[in-house]
Amino acid sequence: MHAAPSLRRVAVLGATGSIGASALDVIARHPDRFRATVLAAGSQVQALLALCRTHQPDHAVIADAALYPALRDGLQQAGLATQAHAGAQALDALAASDACDTVIAAIVGAAGLSSTLAAAAAGKRILLANKESLVLAGELLMRTAQRAGAEILPIDSEHSAIFQCLRSRDASLDGAGVRRILLTASGGPFRGRTRTELAQVTPAQAVAHPKWSMGPKISVDSATLMNKGLEVIEAHHLFGIPGQRIEVLVHPQSLVHSLVEFVDGSTLAQMGLPDMRTTLAVGLAWPQRVEAGVAGLDLLAQGRLDFEAPDTDAFPCLALAWQAMAAGGTAPAILNAANEVAVSAFLQQRVSFLAIPALVANALATLPAEPADTLAVLLDADARARRLTQTAIESA
Repeated sequence: MHAAPSLRRVAVLGATGSIGASALDVIARHPDRFRATVLAAGSQVQALLALCRTHQPDHAVIADAALYPALRDGLQQAGLATQAHAGAQALDALAASDACDTVIAAIVGAAGLSSTLAAAAAGKRILLANKESLVLAGELLMRTAQRAGAEILPIDSEHSAIFQCLRSRDASLDGAGVRRILLTASGGPFRGRTRTELAQVTPAQAVAHPKWSMGPKISVDSATLMNKGLEVIEAHHLFGIPGQRIEVLVHPQSLVHSLVEFVDGSTLAQMGLPDMRTTLAVGLAWPQRVEAGVAGLDLLAQGRLDFEAPDTDAFPCLALAWQAMAAGGTAPAILNAANEVAVSAFLQQRVSFLAIPALVANALATLPAEPADTLAVLLDADARARRLTQTAIESA
């Protein structure tokens, strides 16, 4: 007889986004195993209130402090016992508190960094969707997690695939016995286009991803392949694998989520339909497996799987990410910040698609990498890269 697993108390940070919706769907399927005890959102107070009515958490947090009265009054009017909180400090405190043992870190951008670090320092199980935590502060986050005994389980499809393949080997997640990691990329909406053809692409074309429904920023990152570059940096930190043993393989069907090649010559791949609920179920229930509401993979219906090398001439962001990873320290933070500003300007039609890698390259060349010992140093590098890139855009 197996003892029943204890109830996991889950904080969903970024509850009103698409990852939050997938997470709450999986949690609701297993009321005997999981409970959403903390729900947090940025500024969508009505959406947060609707989620509170459905899931009845103990705590609800709105990042925008000006919306606190709306949250508090809305919870009271709904007759809920949920406590209202506002602001970044409240979010950090709850992520580290006894209110939860598991934190789903799905707040987009650098805004999600401090709550992820707070959860790591408190030794929580962290289901990590926030790329910036690892790109901006990978060395710091992994060191903090190790010290406090926190578990970091990635929930984007590629890193979850690598995690699952590595865990087939033994209980550890270090790089022993691993020859290389192969991260797959869909290639985005512009796969196969030349640099010349990319000069005229529009934001609307860049946001139309062939496989995934994502926000505008991450869709543009997928179109430039910066998304994959950021994932290479993440994999390096998460799994302790040197950059030269991490490769990228373009796979347009997006069914093989990543592969791990071992020193004995065997390669393991993790496959499945592109649905975040699978990776969230892995993270929530690990080492068990639970129903996630996702169908199995019908390979006969899919027909064929294709693989090709990425074109770093047409998509230089991938090479820039490798460069930043090799430089280490604050370089990945500079890469990430310059990219955020450049993508935002592209979405506002202020710069061209090809200006994105040019602006990122400029920031990396202008700002020297420094040791990334503290969050303050990283945030300073982030701010300087943003200012530099903003100035470059305005003076162009």
